Amino acid sequence: MPKEARPSTGEQAKQHALTQLRQAILRGDMAPAQRLVENELAEQFGVTRASVRAALIELESEGLVERIRNRGSRVRVVTVEEAVAITECRMALEGLCAAKAAVAASDEQLAELADLGTAMTKAVADGEPITYSELNHEVHARVRQFSGQQVAVELLERLNAQLVRHRFQLALRPGRPQQSLSEHLAMIEAITARDPQAAEAAVRAHLSSVIDALRD
Repeated sequence: MPKEARPSTGEQAKQHALTQLRQAILRGDMAPAQRLVENELAEQFGVTRASVRAALIELESEGLVERIRNRGSRVRVVTVEEAVAITECRMALEGLCAAKAAVAASDEQLAELADLGTAMTKAVADGEPITYSELNHEVHARVRQFSGQQVAVELLERLNAQLVRHRFQLALRPGRPQQSLSEHLAMIEAITARDPQAAEAAVRAHLSSVIDALRD
C-alpha cells in the first residue's frame, strides 16, 4: 500500500481493513472456513493488528466472521439450515419492499426494472449463469432501493451478505436460472403494474422456491 494512501488515524485504518475484508468475503475471494490471520492481514492492508482485530469484531457482529476460542478468526460457514432461516426472514422483508416499490417507484425506476428483466432473459438464453446471478442480485437491490423502506434495506443487506456462497451455488445448478427467471419476471411485472399485493406474493413465491432449492 503506497505510503500516501495509508490511513492516518485508528478509525480510518479500521474502516479500511473492514471495507477490504468485507468486499473480499462478499466477492468469494475468501472462502468459508478460511482462517483470517491478523498479522498477515495487517501487513496486506498496511494497518496495525489492532485495526484488523477491530474490523474482525465488527464483521463477527455482521455474521460474516466467527472467532473460535484459542484458534483466532475465520470466514463463517453458513449452513443450509441457517441459509433457509435467513431466507425465511428475507421473505417477509423483501415482500414488504416489493409492495412499497410498487407504490413508490417512479416511472423511470420501473423502466429500469423492466430493462433488468430483459437482460436476465438474455443471460439465461445465452447460457451465462454468473451474469444472470449478478443481474438477479441487482434486481433485488433495486427493488429494495425503490421501496424507500430504509430499515428493511439495512436489515436485508446484513442478511444477504451471509448468503453469497449459497447464491452462487444455486446460480450454477443446472436448470435453476431458468426457473428463477420466470419468478423474477413475475416480480417485475407485478411491481411495474403497481400492484403491491401481487408484488409481495411474487417475492414470497420466489423465495419459497429458493428455500426448496437450498434443501435439495
